[in-house]
Amino acid sequence: MDFAPSAEHEAFRKVVREFAEAEVAPHAEEWDRTHRFPLDTVRAMGEMGLFGLPFPEEYGGMGADLLTLCIAIEELARVDSSIAITLEAAVGLGANPIFRFGTEEQKRAWLPDLTAGKALAAFGLTEPDAGSDAGGTRTRAVLDGDEWVLNGTKAFITNSGTEITSLVTVTARTGPDEISTIVVPAGTPGLVIEPAYRKMGWRASDTHEVRLEDCRVPAANLLGERGKGFRQFLEILDEGRIAIAALAVGLTQGCLDECTAYANDRRAFGAPIGSYQGIAFKCADIAVAADAARLLTYRAAWLRDRGERATREAAEAKLFASEAAVTAAREATQVFGGYGFVDETPVSRFYRDAKVLEIGEGTSEIQRIVIARTLGLPV
Repeated sequence: MDFAPSAEHEAFRKVVREFAEAEVAPHAEEWDRTHRFPLDTVRAMGEMGLFGLPFPEEYGGMGADLLTLCIAIEELARVDSSIAITLEAAVGLGANPIFRFGTEEQKRAWLPDLTAGKALAAFGLTEPDAGSDAGGTRTRAVLDGDEWVLNGTKAFITNSGTEITSLVTVTARTGPDEISTIVVPAGTPGLVIEPAYRKMGWRASDTHEVRLEDCRVPAANLLGERGKGFRQFLEILDEGRIAIAALAVGLTQGCLDECTAYANDRRAFGAPIGSYQGIAFKCADIAVAADAARLLTYRAAWLRDRGERATREAAEAKLFASEAAVTAAREATQVFGGYGFVDETPVSRFYRDAKVLEIGEGTSEIQRIVIARTLGLPV
């Protein structure tokens, strides 16, 4: 068993890290403060090929493995989670359903711009009354001749309202006991993008409520087989949870980088604060958490890249890494003391960004249910 990154992986990591430190880190505090979606930076990421990493070259992708995508997300999250989640959601929730379940015609129509980063796609699953209970979807799609007529509301939808958003894929009830997935192009009459949320974290990420009001799309916009939408998004979430775990790894590593630098520079009682066990032990614990989370994440990605199912491993990685990130951010804020409570310091932003990692793409409680079921427990 060898799921360590190859020399090619590490060379790629270096490229993304240099980009993140030069083009993202200097602006992250401003983007966070002004809640600004950095479109120019997103386009630059597209020019690097980041949005096409796991997709075949025939659709404009790079043909890379899931581990490569995880490394990209991890390195971006070291300096800014908003940029990292923009990439993760665009690839894992936006383009991946089209690639995995779309017809050849749908792939040819949508994927080239998505893999090039010229367009972004969103995935509308969560609803005001259907989050962890995704089977409680109330959005409805009724077939009227050769069109679907959709009505409903989706909540917390990433990348749904940017200038380059090209589509929102939504789950909807197409019958009493069936949930299907339907592609709704941006600009379709009846597709209403509400104002952006005011969020605690991920402030430079684009997130909106989406309403469908007698929204009509062609019957051919059905994605995959009718009635298989629930199964489809469960498959999508396996990879998505691995990618979110990678984001959490990056945030934890960012906390460690900031803490060790600060602990060497900041002096108290005549010595660097890193010379005191109270601070040194916190840094050591964050380092252990980062390494453990990284190993769990890379193992899950490695299994998926081998074509193996990794539902439990994805849940374990997402659960451990997200909770480790929250703890790391809290401890990093403590290391910085009063400065950690000031928004101009990265650890303050890391602390606010970390919490949602325990919520999005399946809460920690849902991950524990998934893991418990693999143990044969009747939960």
